[in-house]
Amino acid sequence: MDGGSGHGFVPPSTSFDKSRVLDIKPLRSLVPVFPNPPQAPPFVCSSPFGPFPPGFTPFYPFSAPQGLQSSPDTNQYKTPPAHFSRIPPHFHGVVNGDAEPSRDYDAQFPNDNSNMGGKHDGLFGDPKQAAPHLRASNSSRKKAKKSKDPGVSLSVDNGKGSAKNVVMAFSSLQMEDGNRELVNYILTTFDALRRRISQIEEAKESPGGGIKRADLKTGNILMSRGIRTNMRKRIGVAPGVEVGDIFFFRMEMCLVGLHAQSMAGIDYMFVKGGLEDEPVAVSIVSSGGYDDDADDADVLIYTGQGGNVNRKDKQVADQKLERGNLALDRSSHRVNEVRVIRGVKDAVNPLSKVYVYDGLYTIQQSWTEKGKSGCNMFKYKLVRIPGQPSAFAHWKSIQKWKEGLSSRHGLILPDLTSGAESIPVSLVNDVDDEKGPAHFTYVPTLRYLKPYNFKHPSFGCNCQNACLPGDLNCSCIRKNRGDFPYTSNGILVSRRPLLHECGPSCPCFPNCKNRVSQTGLKVRLEVFKTNNRGWGLRSWDPIRAGTFICEYAGEVLDSVKVYQERDEVDSNEYLFDTTRGYDDAFKWNHDPALLGEEPSAETNEHYDIPAPLIISAKYAGNVARFMNHSCSPNVFWQPVLYEDNNECFLHIAFFAIKHIPPLTELTYDYGIVQSENYGLQSNHTPHGKRKCLCGLPNCKGYYG
Repeated sequence: MDGGSGHGFVPPSTSFDKSRVLDIKPLRSLVPVFPNPPQAPPFVCSSPFGPFPPGFTPFYPFSAPQGLQSSPDTNQYKTPPAHFSRIPPHFHGVVNGDAEPSRDYDAQFPNDNSNMGGKHDGLFGDPKQAAPHLRASNSSRKKAKKSKDPGVSLSVDNGKGSAKNVVMAFSSLQMEDGNRELVNYILTTFDALRRRISQIEEAKESPGGGIKRADLKTGNILMSRGIRTNMRKRIGVAPGVEVGDIFFFRMEMCLVGLHAQSMAGIDYMFVKGGLEDEPVAVSIVSSGGYDDDADDADVLIYTGQGGNVNRKDKQVADQKLERGNLALDRSSHRVNEVRVIRGVKDAVNPLSKVYVYDGLYTIQQSWTEKGKSGCNMFKYKLVRIPGQPSAFAHWKSIQKWKEGLSSRHGLILPDLTSGAESIPVSLVNDVDDEKGPAHFTYVPTLRYLKPYNFKHPSFGCNCQNACLPGDLNCSCIRKNRGDFPYTSNGILVSRRPLLHECGPSCPCFPNCKNRVSQTGLKVRLEVFKTNNRGWGLRSWDPIRAGTFICEYAGEVLDSVKVYQERDEVDSNEYLFDTTRGYDDAFKWNHDPALLGEEPSAETNEHYDIPAPLIISAKYAGNVARFMNHSCSPNVFWQPVLYEDNNECFLHIAFFAIKHIPPLTELTYDYGIVQSENYGLQSNHTPHGKRKCLCGLPNCKGYYG
């Protein structure tokens, strides 16, 4: 089939005289001449990266860090020419703010001077495609590799609870090749900034109801700052991205180099082959926009791009063997590895998409067939390479369990809460013959013997309907320093010294957005038997960063009782203690410098609890009692205060630190009891503490 690319065109020999030799000087040898009349200001020539004369504002990519400019890659792979694209005018966002990708996005917005399907990024150009005089030379790049890598500039704490923020940037080497630490840092930075931008936009009055795209604004800021990695396109693994990782926004995949297209479903690059370079696919996204056969966990029948599929403003046509389709065709002959990302519906928010990285596939077959529209469509059979961790297969298993829980292997109880929670929590053991944990009474919230006593009386809000972002007449919002603590879909924006929620005494609606931690479980949880750490907790559903998971329920212990029964308390494995020491290096909030904000109390992540709180879940508790300790946890705790009958009560709520894939164990930092002297046990663990079994590289060895 004719690809119509025109790469093989050779002009006839009669069209020019080969014997003629033209005397042409290279551009760099020509001397530029600039007019300079007496009245005109003198011509000023500045470096692309400054300093700039007054009144001059640099534009992208010159506003980016100098590390963005790099020499062209000298290996056999070449990135196709970059171009600037726009969000299509017919696009409408969905609830999570992400775009439903269009696989033929490149065909919808043609460009005569570039090969659209292989653009480095759907929103921003590839810095490697800069003009030669703007690139670093090969010699300078080699020197840069030999020099010490400056690493990432991070925010530092001044010891007073407020962050001293600096401009963050990656070195050119970090931007080209990532690792797990960089990927996690970028994703955490992205989501923290996106949450803050969402909070700001939701607090503004928007009578027009325009589409807010905090994800695109965040991506723009981070890319212009050079906070991204894996910009060098490659076949195979994207360093630092693991099979099973999930993403709630296409821009997240762009920033970590998993899939460089912000909209298109096929990403490719050029490789040397024969007389000319040819495109090969490096990654694809299958998210339901086309007629893919995606039910099999190991085989994907993928439909090509183009043909005006799902476009009401254009007539459906045959797909063409060009751009992404041509790259997939060439990859089927080369049998090179292709990264596959599957888009699935979010169980918590059905209008949103979750993207799961399903690992490496190879294209084993390609053909054309008539689509539902009657036009020819390209089909590609991708088969998953064996030996990779399960990813999409977990989603398929969970789907079966939800349809019929009896199919769950190792099921002990379908709901250990006995209806105390609105969402059932299953109990599973597929490790050994143990039939369940020791008996306890399930309670969904704290049992207080007496309320907290405060020096100053506190009162609930006076809102008659629902508390609204930006409404400073709401006393609960004023207690939170004027900011609504959650986004409109219930995601926590930032860690706070103390979070104030509306309580039962407040006259606002029970479904007020400022009651997130009081409305029960949001995701389907499962208590399961671990291999070496007793019972643990995990989720069937994907969990977005900032999502409320549960509170720590149990009996609040009196400080006098704790002192009198210290030995019994020390042996209690189901204990939560706010007086313990926790990792101060943990930073979750956004960096104000990225938005041009001044550091304020809002960036303070050091807890300010009115009085110590110790909770025992040994005899009565909820699912939180099954969360194990980890030195690198994916969950953090947040003190929450609200009122009931004019009395204040403190609660401990747990939120997700990052995006958590299904069936990933939920863990938090248990902290360390504050004491000056500890003897050593025979296993070199301080006396009174427990040996940590998290098995992570940064494991401290003990906790408690």
